[in-house]
Amino acid sequence: MDLYHAAHGRLPGKEQFECISIHGGCAISLPRAPAIGLNRILGLGKPEDLDEAYAWMSSKAGNRFLQVNVDAASDELRFWMQSKGLAAYGPGWAKLRRDASAGSLPPSGDVKTRKVRPDEAELFGTMMCAGFGFPENLAALWSAIVGRDGWLCFFALDGEIPAGTGAMFASGSFAWLGGGTTVPSFRNRGAQKALIHARLQEGAVHGVSTFVVETEAPSPEKSNISNANLTKMGFVHCYNRSNFNL
Repeated sequence: MDLYHAAHGRLPGKEQFECISIHGGCAISLPRAPAIGLNRILGLGKPEDLDEAYAWMSSKAGNRFLQVNVDAASDELRFWMQSKGLAAYGPGWAKLRRDASAGSLPPSGDVKTRKVRPDEAELFGTMMCAGFGFPENLAALWSAIVGRDGWLCFFALDGEIPAGTGAMFASGSFAWLGGGTTVPSFRNRGAQKALIHARLQEGAVHGVSTFVVETEAPSPEKSNISNANLTKMGFVHCYNRSNFNL
């Protein structure tokens, strides 16, 4: 929701970036962004709320998904999903958390990190779009969070050159980590581990006691470097969210 408020008005109207809040959950749509995270219904479990979100999302273009923790879903929610004929998509997402009291952080490795300066907002947004496969003209989406209250943005450095990105949104004692991407030539050198370390340290300074993050759900058939890095940094698995095509 805060990402939407940060970027609202900065993207051209033709991008049709929209978001609605419904009883603690939300529905968000950015049709030209391929990411599930920007084209989903999230945090809703009551049929009447889902009906409202489903009707709103049905009028949108592009990718459209419902994210649900199926293991914790009520019979009402399961029946609603069956009535819509929703089909599961992909491996789903794993939600992980780390408490600040979990103990000391492992070493961050040799890769250096630093905060993104306000005058580097455009570079940060461009790097994020390149890493996630977004069209370049959506860079303002990520540029908008640099320097915004609640957000902290970081670069991983190849010498003095930014080569990786990471973001953190903090609210009260909780913080969400996201936006982790690395330029191809700098991958597999520890950039993301260093960025996780930097955000955990900075969050602790700002009074964060609980960090949360999500990755693609790991499976025996497919390795997941992001999940492995987070586990090494003390994150533990909480639950999985399945993705359903709308």
